[in-house]
Formats: sequence, C-alpha cells, structure tokens
Amino acid sequence: MKHHEYDAIVIGSGFGGAMIAHRLSEQGLKVAIIERGDWVSRGPENWSKTGSIDLTPNYDKSVPYEVHKGGNKKQMGVYSAVGGPSLFYGGVSFRFREEDFYPPEEIVSGSNAQWPIDYNALEKYYDQAEQLLQIAGESGIDPTEPHRNFPFPFAAAPYASVSLKIKEAAQSLGLKPFHLPLAINYFNGARPVCQLCTTCDTYTCAIGAKNDLETMILDAARKNRTIDIYANTIVHTLKANHGKVEGVYCIDKITNEDVRFHAAYVVVSAGALASPHLILNSELEKLNPAGHIVGRYLMRHINSIVFGVFPHVADQQNRFHKEMAIMDFYFGHKDIAYPTSKLGSLQQVPTPGKGLVEDALPNPLGKIVAQGVKYITGLLAIAEDQPQYKNHIRVDKVQISNFNLGTPIVWHEYSARDKAAVLALIKPAKDIMKKAGALFSYVHHIRTFSHSAGTIRMGDDERYSPLDKNCNFRGVENLYVVDACFMPTSSAVNPSLTIAANALRVGDHIGSLYNRKVN
Repeated sequence: MKHHEYDAIVIGSGFGGAMIAHRLSEQGLKVAIIERGDWVSRGPENWSKTGSIDLTPNYDKSVPYEVHKGGNKKQMGVYSAVGGPSLFYGGVSFRFREEDFYPPEEIVSGSNAQWPIDYNALEKYYDQAEQLLQIAGESGIDPTEPHRNFPFPFAAAPYASVSLKIKEAAQSLGLKPFHLPLAINYFNGARPVCQLCTTCDTYTCAIGAKNDLETMILDAARKNRTIDIYANTIVHTLKANHGKVEGVYCIDKITNEDVRFHAAYVVVSAGALASPHLILNSELEKLNPAGHIVGRYLMRHINSIVFGVFPHVADQQNRFHKEMAIMDFYFGHKDIAYPTSKLGSLQQVPTPGKGLVEDALPNPLGKIVAQGVKYITGLLAIAEDQPQYKNHIRVDKVQISNFNLGTPIVWHEYSARDKAAVLALIKPAKDIMKKAGALFSYVHHIRTFSHSAGTIRMGDDERYSPLDKNCNFRGVENLYVVDACFMPTSSAVNPSLTIAANALRVGDHIGSLYNRKVN
C-alpha cells in the first residue's frame, strides 16, 4: 500500500475543496487534493452536442446512487472531474442575501435549522472569492442586493438581442431585471476571452474562458507544485482513533492499488451527496452527538424552467444568453398570497442543446423534438425548499458497490410549501414570456440533484448540527466539511459562491490553528 503524509488532505476539488486547498497552501501547509475524477480535456469535442455533462465520462456512475424517491432516473451518477461541477456550471455567482442567514419559520418549519454565522462573517470572503473567480456583474439594480465593499472585478458584457427582448418585457411589467454575476472572462485579454458560444452552461469551456476552478486555481497549483492533486483516486474510508482521523484510505482507479494518506487536518468537500456517503461509510456519525442527522435534511431547491415558444427562432444571433436575473419576488410579493415569506429568483436560461433533448426523450421522439428547440428560450424559477428530516442519503453496507463503498440510497420529495413557492414564480415567468412575444409557455420541472445542500449542516446546538460554526465535524477533532453540506437552509440562489467564500473562511481558521502549533 502506498502511503503519503501531508499537513492537510482535501477530498474533492469543487468550490469548497479547491478554495480551502488554495487558502491552506497560502498559510504554509503542505496540501493534497484527492479527486475521484480526471483532468478534463479541452478542444472541439467540448462544443459538440455530446459535450454536455450527463453525456460525458465525467458523469460518473461507477458508484451509482439508487434513487428511491425523487430524481430524474432510478440510478444517478455524480459530476466527477478536477475542478468539480465548476467545469460545467453556467458561471452564476450570487452572494446569499443578508436575510438568508435569518430564515423565517415558514421555511425552517420545526427542522431546528439555524445559521451560526451571518452575512458579516462571510462578506470579506465573498470579496475574495469574487476576485479569485473574476466575477463580471453589475450592482445597484438588484432590489435584494446585499452590502458589498467593492465593485465586481469586471463589468457585465452587453446583452444578447434575445436577452434585451426579455429584459424589456420584464421592465414593462414593473420589474427590475439586471445582469447575472458570471464567472466568465469577457474582457481580460491576458487569457482566452469568451466567444459567446451556445455551449457554456453544462459544458466545459473548450478554450478556458469560463472561470472554473481548474482554470483559475488548480492548473497553476499543479504547475507551481503548491498543491499536490491526486486525480482518479476514490476515498472509501476515513479511519478515526481517539477522536481524530488517522488514515484516509483510497483506491487508485487507474492501477487499482490501495493508497493511504495521513494528515493533521482532513477536509471533506465531495458534495452534498458524496460527503455524507463517505462519512456514513466510515461510520463516523457514531462519534458525533448529532450523528443521527448526518445525511438528513437534503435540500436541492425546487427548480422549474418556463420555456417560451416563439413563432420564430428565439436566439437569432445564436449566442450565449444566460445573462439576466429578476429578484423582485425573492422575499415574497404583494400580489402573491401564499407563501407569504421567501419565494426565490428568476434567472434566464439559454436554449437547450439538441444533445440534451435527444438524451432526455426516447428515439425517435427525442430527435424530432430536438429540431424545435431553436424556437424556445426560458426563465429558470429557483424557489427555496424547506429542510425536511425525511429527505436524506443513507448507505446500505450490506450491498457493497465498487471501491469498498456501501450502496448510496437517496430519498427526496418536496413539501406543499415548496411546490406553492415555485408555482408562485412560474406565473410571472409566463407573463414575461408572453410579453416578450411567446405564443405559449411550456414548464419543465428539473429533477436532478444540482444545487444539493444541507446533509451535514452547521449550527450552535450540537443536538441538531453535526458541524460547529467553523465546520468542524463534532466528535472528530481534525475533520472538517466545507461543501454545500454545511448549509442549514438553501436560500434561493446558486450556492457556489457561498461555498467558496465559506471555504476561504474555514481555511483561515485551520491555518490559524496550524500556525499556532508550529510557531
């Protein structure tokens, strides 16, 4: 068995893993990232109709998730690559609103969810994350915009013509649309600049103009040898002794060799499904006073796309147009009687790729419908969902899947309040589409587990929170969790920037502990 020693081991290279590894290396720690996926190639294949994530080898089903309730398939994989989901996301990088850290009882609803930190604890880390990801956006229009110390690093790019049409329709209805904050390089000529192609959201950028984590952090770390990155390596067990993780046990997917890592600090950031899978497989929940809820309170937003069907080609420029957001309904609206508190956001989504439609529908229906996608464009309704105990991931250790991991089993269903919230957002989205010239609208309900959160949440009360305010896993002194698991509630915006900001915060905490010991 190979053996490696480090100051810190980070499991997963997504927004939490890459950011905390970056910060720990800055603090002087010798850091390794362990990633189950591979480095993603970049080239013309990324622009093809099979370049979308679910159609690529990076949709990993080597340890499939058995979905007993919810989901779009009975067996689902996970997004697996160096850089994690950032390689395939659309670049949307929102801060949580200040009020998101004080969720109303209508959302919490007896779940004992509470945030042990507030917006002020993350504000400077939001600043830092936006700089590291070089976010392009605009401020001063969003009616829910939180306080910020600095402007966005870059201005937003000009709207596409289809975006302008939807923007004008929303404004005519009294709304305040504004540019989405995006991790896309429009203006920095020292790097490849966005070509405004239509293969962005759910695709790896073929030229590296999307500011994903490989492009912005991990590739330089590899070249400069500031962080060691072990790709194609699956962690199956964290062995604890005397209240500390003493061994991280892995399998090299290429050689099938066993590998063991040891470090003073172990950070799990594999995602809101994969992280509890690992911790439950390792039986570490038995050491935690809130171990009974590890894997529980799974949230995933309740998302629906309202596609407007137009009498002509919707995107006549054939260019990127995931550009605009509408937040007027975020905290409720005078015209909506129920739910009475938080609802969510509307965000523009581009015309879907033909490959995705063909994959989603059986032949020959998929090929026929795919020919009509050029006539549609849409708005994504993202509603905040309630944390519910019954929604969970658990591990069946009788059924051992590949790589010494028990079979992960997922159960999720939305509450009546969740469904009412998304319906309240769908109506104004349809009104906007009609005003923009759509003949009618079609609603597509998203059933994937993107935006998953909450399965190992933080809090002050050790009875209901497996993590403390510094994301330390209670009962295991040197174990931390920094992906979306840590969130007690989901808010109603994309979680990536908040994961990144919190990981930088926790990195500073661990760095201070390390430097106190060595100095």
